Amino acid sequence: METLVEKTIGQYVADDFRTAAIFSKYGIDFCCKGNRTLAEACESKQINSATLEQEINTVLDYKNKEGIDFKSWPLDLLVDYIEKTHHRYVQEKTTVLYRFLDKLCKVHGGRHPELLEINNLFIAGAGELSKHMMKEELVLFPFIKRMAETKSKSESITMPHFGSVDNPIAMMKDEHTTEGERFAKIAELTNNYTPPTDACETYKVTFAMLQEFEQDLHKHIHLENNILFPEAQLLEKKFTILDRLSSTLL
Repeated sequence: METLVEKTIGQYVADDFRTAAIFSKYGIDFCCKGNRTLAEACESKQINSATLEQEINTVLDYKNKEGIDFKSWPLDLLVDYIEKTHHRYVQEKTTVLYRFLDKLCKVHGGRHPELLEINNLFIAGAGELSKHMMKEELVLFPFIKRMAETKSKSESITMPHFGSVDNPIAMMKDEHTTEGERFAKIAELTNNYTPPTDACETYKVTFAMLQEFEQDLHKHIHLENNILFPEAQLLEKKFTILDRLSSTLL
């Protein structure tokens, strides 16, 4: 049976493209030098093989969490999950995709000019997503978490400077629509992430990563638009009703 150390880098990437991001992180060439074993690559880069193996196993052992009933989660827990799973995913994968797309444009842009448009769209989308997530983490999410915590203590809440939670939510949903359309255009330009016949390994990996990025974005937007935001709006209405009742009694 083939052990983790004996398997070549190229085989890892061919079996699961997500490992490409790990090799790229450590400066290990999985394309032109993909015939090396993990042990050989670690030795040449003076990397702790146990650390690299652990990161690879984390990726390979990842289980899809589609069966989780997110609607049953407290809002503060859901916010933490979105930040640590989807926001962090965008931040980590964006850096890798910047490099890969830049390399593809330089090497294959002459024969495949659509790569230039794909690259421009991704750069624009990643930049907007970064600003979008910052607004959520600094403005909207803290208020949602404060509402959830206040509810558990049966206390009243001070309304934020932006007025109703409907206001930032409307903005976030508009931005979700814009990014969804942008990545739909990328899918169209890549022929639904199908590499051309002359594609090298980096080309194939980049398209696969773009597809995974879009799929993660869909899950990300679903959790916010369809679960987090409606529940936050409903919770705010409950606080408003309680405040009115308290004012009446006073």
